[in-house]
Amino acid sequence: MEAAIHPSAIIEPGASIGPGCSIGPFCHIGAEVVLAADVTLKSHVVIAGDTHIGEGTTIYQFAVVGEVPQDLKFAGEKSRLRIGARNRIREHVTIHLGTDHGGGETRIGDDGLFMAGCHIAHDAQIGDRVIVVNSVAIAGHCILEDDVIVGGLCGVHQFVRIGRGAIIGALTMVTHDVIPHGLVQGARGELEGLNLVGLKRRGVPRADIDALRAAFQTLKSGEGTFVERARALDADASPYVDELIAFVTGATHRQFLTPR
Repeated sequence: MEAAIHPSAIIEPGASIGPGCSIGPFCHIGAEVVLAADVTLKSHVVIAGDTHIGEGTTIYQFAVVGEVPQDLKFAGEKSRLRIGARNRIREHVTIHLGTDHGGGETRIGDDGLFMAGCHIAHDAQIGDRVIVVNSVAIAGHCILEDDVIVGGLCGVHQFVRIGRGAIIGALTMVTHDVIPHGLVQGARGELEGLNLVGLKRRGVPRADIDALRAAFQTLKSGEGTFVERARALDADASPYVDELIAFVTGATHRQFLTPR
C-alpha cells in the first residue's frame, strides 16, 4: 500500500517512507528520517535528524521531532532518535536527538502517549506504555521505565530515574530517583506511598502487592540508610520486591526520594 503524501509536504531526498503512511499538509521530513509502515503525520509536523519512527505511530500538528539538543555542549556530532511503535505524540511536542556525552541516542519505546506541549530532552530513555501529560519537561539523560505516568506541568531533573509503574502527580518537580511503583506528589516531589491503583489495574496478584507494601514499610522505618534498608529486603518475597531492590542498589547519578 502506497503512502498518502499531501502535495504541500516536503520530503527531502534520502528519507524513507513506509507503506501506508499518511503525511499531511506542510509537513517537513528530513533526509535521514525513516518512517515505518502506517505512520501518520497530521499536518505542520517537522521530523529532522537521524530519526526512526515505528509503525502505527501518530504525530499531531506542530510537533517537532528529531531536532538538535538544547545542550550548549552539543557541537553538531552525529546522534540519533529512535521512537517505537504505536505511539501518540500530540500537538506541539518536542523530542530531541541524543548527544555524544550522553550515549548518542534518545529512545522511546512502544505504545506511549505524549500529550500536548511536553518535551523529551536529549539522551532520555523512555520505556513502553509511558504517559507524559501536558506541558511536562523531561530533562536530558532521564530514564523512565515501563508504565510510568507523569502528571501535567511536572518537571523531571537531569539524570533522574523513574522506576517501572511509578506515578508522578501534577505540578511536581522531581529531583531524585523514584522507586518502581512509587507514588510521588507535592511541589518538591515527595514519595507518598505506592501506586496501588496502577498495580491493581495491571492485574498484579494480591500477594505481590502485599509483599511490596511490607517492603515499603521497611524502607520507610527500618534501620540504617535507605540503600541499606533496600539491601535487607527479602528478594524471595516477590519478583516486585526483587525489582525494587535491584533499582535502589543499581547505578545512579542521583539520590532517592525517600518515604516521609
